Amino acid sequence: MSENKNKLRNISELGEFGLIDLITKNVTIHHKNTVMGIGDDAAIIDNGKLCSVVTTDLLVEGIHFNLIYTPLKHLGYKAVVVNLSDVYAMNATPKQITVSIAISGKFAVEHIEEIYEGINLACKHYNVDLVGGDTSSSMTGLAISVTAIGEAKKEDIAYRSTANKNDILCVTGDLGAAYMGLQLLEREKEIFKSTDGAQPKLDGYDYILERQLKPEARKDVIELLKELKVKPTSMIDISDGLSSEILHICKKSDVGCKIFQEKIPIDQNTEQMAKELNMEPLIAALNGGEDYELLFTIDINDLDKIKDQPMIHAIGHIADKEHGAVMITNAGQSITLEAQGWNQMKEE
Repeated sequence: MSENKNKLRNISELGEFGLIDLITKNVTIHHKNTVMGIGDDAAIIDNGKLCSVVTTDLLVEGIHFNLIYTPLKHLGYKAVVVNLSDVYAMNATPKQITVSIAISGKFAVEHIEEIYEGINLACKHYNVDLVGGDTSSSMTGLAISVTAIGEAKKEDIAYRSTANKNDILCVTGDLGAAYMGLQLLEREKEIFKSTDGAQPKLDGYDYILERQLKPEARKDVIELLKELKVKPTSMIDISDGLSSEILHICKKSDVGCKIFQEKIPIDQNTEQMAKELNMEPLIAALNGGEDYELLFTIDINDLDKIKDQPMIHAIGHIADKEHGAVMITNAGQSITLEAQGWNQMKEE
């Protein structure tokens, strides 16, 4: 009995979201202006006329990026973008960021300058201010933590938990490209390591490489929705794959959904790379992650407003919870969606 009592559990048994549930189950909100704490793309703090939208992400060398093929300038840019994407996913506008960095002795001053060149480029592109942060030494490598702060009117904020039956489910851009870019980089890395003098063959793959190494947040879509006078009934960004994000909305909103394979947008460059690697491009779209596109629902009455917009794709609709979350394949089969996206806590 005492042996079982003292047995320690491996974190990989919980996974990322199980770990989040564990460390937040006893969290208590003490201030009434904390509108949303843990559980969405960002926290919401009511400041009166406007709400502050706050989110943070940590990128760790060897877990989230590999410096064999990740340029430091691109890494700095991406570290900012992945946080801004979370702010946009709340239908808010990012205004400031802080950046904390832990760096080991293998890096030179010029390397740090490259990282911050990318950070400053992202700040300029998205019109946000770098207002602070922290620096520390590291025993192992590089870690970058960015906190993004945005703002929005309380009534404009979109949550994961507010999708309604018959709402139309939409995605922006195309899916799976970032994952296929990663697969290409990993393939060329292995060839480089195993073959003396081999040079990576990356020509002609610009699109999927950029989607992996230098993604963009969908500021343009948020601006377009405001222009079209369309308020998303729920929203989330696609960082862990389409399936995972759909299931987040379904779980938080206590609903089901039906999506259609033929409606899922996949770029021809993604399909070409998948074919080259003998992979199914649909798997990359559903489970690949790191696309940083937006998944959102709209009232069915707003469908006409977005149906001719090339960057927005209606892929299905929200249903009763009892129907589950399913995809109708091109062959007419109904397949239950599963969260098979990347799990950074799993054991290798």
